[in-house]
Amino acid sequence: MVSRRDSNEQRIKRHRRVRAKISGTTERPRLCVYRSENNISVQVIDDVRGLTLVSASTLESGFEGSGGNKDAAKKVGKLVAERAAEKGITVVVFDRGGYQYHGRVEELAQGAREGGLKF
Repeated sequence: MVSRRDSNEQRIKRHRRVRAKISGTTERPRLCVYRSENNISVQVIDDVRGLTLVSASTLESGFEGSGGNKDAAKKVGKLVAERAAEKGITVVVFDRGGYQYHGRVEELAQGAREGGLKF
């Protein structure tokens, strides 16, 4: 019998490898993405102080529509960019969380760029 690798375990290994090289600072915080099957969430984190500065998710009460598609990801990207602009954050480091830069993760990044974030 052929055993199948756990895809989330592989993602966590990729994420650890990326996080060894990426860190958010006060001047350039980290834009961290978490993608589940039905939802997507994103945080802007200052790793030096250990603080979450801004966050957005499809699980928020004001969010309308399905949370597991590209349109929702783009809306969340724009929302986090607006909230970051209110706090004076314009430049971030993108942390894709070990996920492929494809589909919903790519749409979230494009939405954040359209909202004014630079990375």
